[in-house]
Amino acid sequence: MSGKWKPETAAIHAAYDKRSGEGTMAVPIYQTTAYEFGSAETAANRFALKELGNIYTRLNNPTVGVLEGRFAEVEGGAAALATSSGAAAVFYSIVNLAAAGENILLANKIYGGTLSLAQYTIKRFGIETRIYDPQKPETIEPLIDDKTRAIIFESISNPSIDIADVEPIVAIAKKHKIVTIVDNTVAPYLFRPFDWGVDVSVHSLSKYVTGQGLGIGGIIAERNNLNELLIGNERYKHFNEPDYSYHGLVYAQLPFPLFTLRARLSLARDIGAIAQPFAAWLFLQGLETLNLRIKRHSESALAIAKWLTTQKRVKSVNYPLLEGDKNYVYAKKYLEGYASGLLSFDVGELEFAKRILNSTKIFSRVVNIGDSKSIVTHSASTTHQQLTEKEQADCGITPGLVRLSIGLEALEDLIADLEQALNA
Repeated sequence: MSGKWKPETAAIHAAYDKRSGEGTMAVPIYQTTAYEFGSAETAANRFALKELGNIYTRLNNPTVGVLEGRFAEVEGGAAALATSSGAAAVFYSIVNLAAAGENILLANKIYGGTLSLAQYTIKRFGIETRIYDPQKPETIEPLIDDKTRAIIFESISNPSIDIADVEPIVAIAKKHKIVTIVDNTVAPYLFRPFDWGVDVSVHSLSKYVTGQGLGIGGIIAERNNLNELLIGNERYKHFNEPDYSYHGLVYAQLPFPLFTLRARLSLARDIGAIAQPFAAWLFLQGLETLNLRIKRHSESALAIAKWLTTQKRVKSVNYPLLEGDKNYVYAKKYLEGYASGLLSFDVGELEFAKRILNSTKIFSRVVNIGDSKSIVTHSASTTHQQLTEKEQADCGITPGLVRLSIGLEALEDLIADLEQALNA
């Protein structure tokens, strides 16, 4: 099935022709490791990339392929690669661009796992990470040199709930011919990265896309015409020079979206952190209703954020659509009228924050977001525990910060639960 649809339609119909095969309305689960080529010649041609087709599920799979094609169209991009987790998607997106002796620029308001990956794990690969403030674009340009390979930020940061000032970040990146990468996990549908000129988006599919905490997975999508930035660009010679693991193949000479193609043929092939068919099928189910759910999450989150501002024991509330919030101007500029179900509030003291977590009846103490079930998390002692005190502060995390992921329960019940927890 082909055609350019609105995201809501693409989420249900794109990349699958229900009139083919058995005519199933639901995308089949192709739970297989390998494929019959039919002839020795076909097998050789596929491995030599002389013809397209299924080779091995580490590289491609029909169910995973529908997810990739569908998600790319929902996001408004050219192509996508599904991975085994959101962390794998972030890792692939970085090492698809940078190598030893090179550097990336990373926003200081970022998920703790991404910060650890960038500052510690890939440091051992010889890749340097330089930190900037995504709401102060003037902090970016002094960090750029001829070894800079990516500028990375989150559309809505987790858990500080800050929104990047995307337009000037992208303008600086374009000036220096550097690829921009946004982690759009918190704002699917709500932030349209490619409309703002961002080059690559990554998501943890384990969050809002699945919507019920049913599977671990990630995805990388690239914008249309990203090839124009990669081809002939001195920063990305590995896209323009022979890849001898494919007998001298030059990616820049291929008529395909190159960023996800190279990630598939090189990284997925060699590292193997790819999405499984059953997990992909789960994500397809969630993607169909994401448009409706993300709006309900957002509406309830705004109502709860407003209620929390009236509570004497709450020192501050972070939610972008609160008038007076430091992110309000960015929310109105960059988001599609909603700001997700993620919010945080500070009660000033660690022990009080822990008491709130231990007192909730509906909110579950879980380190996930985007679930149909509401979640409460103490970030300083869990998701960001591995960071130093200064790194936590730079990420907007304090000992008294409580993060909420608002689910799909009745708003009145959620407020009642928070009220009794605040007064426990």
